[in-house]
Amino acid sequence: MLQLPYFWDEAGYYVPAARDLLLTGSLIPHTTVSNAHPPLVMAWLALWWKLVGFAPLVTRAAMLVLAAFSLLGVFRLAEHVANTKVAIASALCTALYPVFFAQSSLAQVDLTAAGLTFWGLAAYVEGQTAATALWFTLAALTKETAILAPLALTGWEMVGLLLRKSSLRNLWLGGEDLESKTGSLQRVIVLLIPVLPLALWYAYHYAHTGYVFGNPEFVRYNVAATLSFTRFLLALAMRLWQISGYLHLWVLTLAMLMAMWMLPPQRDSTGERPRINIPQQMIFYVVILIYTVAMALIGGAVLARYMLPAVPLVIILSVSTLWRRLRLWHVAVGCVALSFITAWFWNPPYGFSPEDNLAYRDYVVLHEDGERFLEARYPMARVLTAWPATDEITRPWLGYTTRPMHVVRIENFSLDEVLSAADFRSNYEVALIFSTKYEPGPKVWDRWRTWTDLKARFFGFHRDLPPAAVAQILGGHVVFSEQRPGQWIAVIEIERVEEASRFPVVGYFEVPNKPTHTRNAITPVADTMTRHAKVPIAMPAQ
Repeated sequence: MLQLPYFWDEAGYYVPAARDLLLTGSLIPHTTVSNAHPPLVMAWLALWWKLVGFAPLVTRAAMLVLAAFSLLGVFRLAEHVANTKVAIASALCTALYPVFFAQSSLAQVDLTAAGLTFWGLAAYVEGQTAATALWFTLAALTKETAILAPLALTGWEMVGLLLRKSSLRNLWLGGEDLESKTGSLQRVIVLLIPVLPLALWYAYHYAHTGYVFGNPEFVRYNVAATLSFTRFLLALAMRLWQISGYLHLWVLTLAMLMAMWMLPPQRDSTGERPRINIPQQMIFYVVILIYTVAMALIGGAVLARYMLPAVPLVIILSVSTLWRRLRLWHVAVGCVALSFITAWFWNPPYGFSPEDNLAYRDYVVLHEDGERFLEARYPMARVLTAWPATDEITRPWLGYTTRPMHVVRIENFSLDEVLSAADFRSNYEVALIFSTKYEPGPKVWDRWRTWTDLKARFFGFHRDLPPAAVAQILGGHVVFSEQRPGQWIAVIEIERVEEASRFPVVGYFEVPNKPTHTRNAITPVADTMTRHAKVPIAMPAQ
């Protein structure tokens, strides 16, 4: 696994951005469109590539260091709010939770931002003001959404100021002396410090790109297109599932609820086992709430990795409850750990992202096999395919091919896109098609047309055509195919490659991805990252 080529968003953004930093020293990527993510993790990768060498093994080892540091943050936080036994069990469950485990070696930023957030929360509950500001600042410079945690705590401190004379203060925030107003104001200032470095990064990004929050398409997809009340409710339900039941997390939360409702606290030599005190629990709840609501409101893809700052907090609370109320609590934790390990390999019956367990390895292996066959048999062909394969076969340093190939891009392999591609089939000789999402197979709920329409409208849902159907529409035949649970890849030969080799590619034209527009709206294009199809224009060799 440590030597696998780069996967999905790794190949699409994070590795190219870090490579640009390594080669040019620029914090703004130029071989991919900038989405304004702060550059801390990219700088970390560039440092290790500079010291050791540019290779997937180096990348994944460097990310595992950050994952280990993140787990130490989980341990430190749990140990402070509970005890060492709970801390060990919480760190173990977090490490084995499929999303954390899969993300631990991937060159993406969410896990690291979560880990630095845990360190910030640990410093906050310990009353270490300087460390609180430092860790939350580093988290925000890892990923901008990490600013949610200090902002949530700032709001909670303001609630404490408003409730200074209320009896609820002792319950929710803990009793404080008459000088608590000064202390709360100091903590508010500390929690707002991370906003300044993040604002400076955005100012720097704007000065160099003309955009504050990334390119307009990125902002449209992740913010403007998500501002719908219906979509918010649907995304909120998905986020609640991701922090309570996703990929066997329900085993832990259900055990916690049953223990809390049905069993009294255990007693030992020191008396009744204590709970995490309510003020510290409230800190956890505030952070969990802000992430659940914010990630339902923004973010075009409702990815589980976005909830990594919240899920370990749920794990700590749940493990603490099991320790408090179950005599054989360690047995229950062992069962939870085994269920998490099972979820590494067992794909759920519902749609999910392959990056959330070892299904991402199946994806990478499929693409390695398909693209090596493609390069070996059709080295000079023009290839019809979709992202991320467009990057995989044009950037050899991603680890899939040994040299770049010519690409004609479509958005996906849905019926509309394939019909659009059929209109200009003379511009390519081979099609590399694959499942662009995990397909669990037909389920009962798939017959509910309203649900399918809602997914298509708000979450970009589509159905990829099977290889045989694509081959029939494009007028070719399948020469290679391979599949693994819920995923597949195929190569379709459209016409003889020998005929295509007489016509070298001299340029690209952009064709909108709608069949009704293909014949009438051909315009020149200079942006290589366009979402439209890029059609190579071939001319006879001189």
